[in-house]
Amino acid sequence: MAYIQPNEPTKALTISSFLKMHSAGEKITCLTAYDASFATLFDQIGVDVVLVGDSLGNVIQGHSSTLPVLIEDMVYHTLCVGRNLKRSYLIADMPFASYGNSDSALRNAALLMQAGAKMVKIEGGSWLVPTIEHLVKQGIPVCAHLGLTPQSVNTLGGFKVQGKSQGQAQQMLLDAKHLEQAGAQMLVLEAIPSSLGKSITNHIQIPTIGIGAGPDCSGQVLVMHDALGAFPGRQPKFVKNFLALGGSIEKAIELYISEVKSGAFPAPEHCFSD
Repeated sequence: MAYIQPNEPTKALTISSFLKMHSAGEKITCLTAYDASFATLFDQIGVDVVLVGDSLGNVIQGHSSTLPVLIEDMVYHTLCVGRNLKRSYLIADMPFASYGNSDSALRNAALLMQAGAKMVKIEGGSWLVPTIEHLVKQGIPVCAHLGLTPQSVNTLGGFKVQGKSQGQAQQMLLDAKHLEQAGAQMLVLEAIPSSLGKSITNHIQIPTIGIGAGPDCSGQVLVMHDALGAFPGRQPKFVKNFLALGGSIEKAIELYISEVKSGAFPAPEHCFSD
């Protein structure tokens, strides 16, 4: 994967770009970023989507969950990340309790869009249908998020693989269809069996972005600190340290892009079974 040099003309990616990639079977690459330096580097190397994740609560702020992250934090980091992007598509997470009803969702999503986001991401199932419909009507693109939803960690009883039972899998597939019908244009699937990731991807028309959801999703996302082996402690099963293999940050990101595009990542050892 060659560098996209800063002085070369670049065409900004759009949701239409990802729909075409999805239809053509070209994998979409996504990494989180929280500052201008890494975001610009990812953009120049060729990462398709840069996500300002509320994972900043863990990797930047040092919290044990994403729950303490405020909308002000997300706006600040979205401004930093989006300032120099030329090609990469910028998505920003809506933090915990910032979209409990349609009015608060619109108010907070508007702040993120004004900060530079091209799309906002929200966690949850069919209960979000009215909120997504409201946001889309106001011109705000939405990425939904199913499976392990970190903002619901206390309800889920911890960071556990989701959708393992037949009932859970059926409900998640139904939720995915409802979220798509409501207007969501992308769907993140986290920590679910590979077979369920494949089934959901095959049953909806919008791109799916997996993180521990198997190789059949339309694309993959990792927290940048995980991809670079920079976050201490026990790593989730779906994490791969690309820096250890690449030898430099630039080579690590190039390797990540190459392996996602070729289908080499995620390998079976990074996936969950039924």
